[in-house]
Amino acid sequence: MNSKKKGMFDSSKTKTNFMKTKKTTILLAGLFIATLAIGHQYKSFDQPMTKRSAIFSWSETAFDFGKIIKDVPVAHEFTFVNTGNEALVISSVRASCGCTVTEYSKELIQPGGKGFVKATYNAAKPGAFTKTITIQANTAEEVVVLSIKGEVIE
Repeated sequence: MNSKKKGMFDSSKTKTNFMKTKKTTILLAGLFIATLAIGHQYKSFDQPMTKRSAIFSWSETAFDFGKIIKDVPVAHEFTFVNTGNEALVISSVRASCGCTVTEYSKELIQPGGKGFVKATYNAAKPGAFTKTITIQANTAEEVVVLSIKGEVIE
């Protein structure tokens, strides 16, 4: 029985297990550090190069006509500059109702170039109005909404 107790707590076996555990810990720590180092080395591959995009810089996004006369069309031209580093292309311009007609720059707007969206409103009835013009383009903000408002008098 004395030999069994000695075998269970044999210092040479405990020392061997301790050494194996220590080697495993050191090996795992080394692998962890190597993984971090490799990840850091290739970090630049995960990040995009300088992102190329077109950017609207509007002179204004809302316009108030004030008081206008019924059945007399009024128009306003919204202007912008492409402050991005890629050509800007407007793919669609939609008015919120049939009483507003739009025109816009249909050609490519190069970086630094200027463009426009024109809204012509023809009021058929008196009262206050607010209309929107929705623009889709190849910009970071995929949709831009412009607005016009006023009051129609007889």
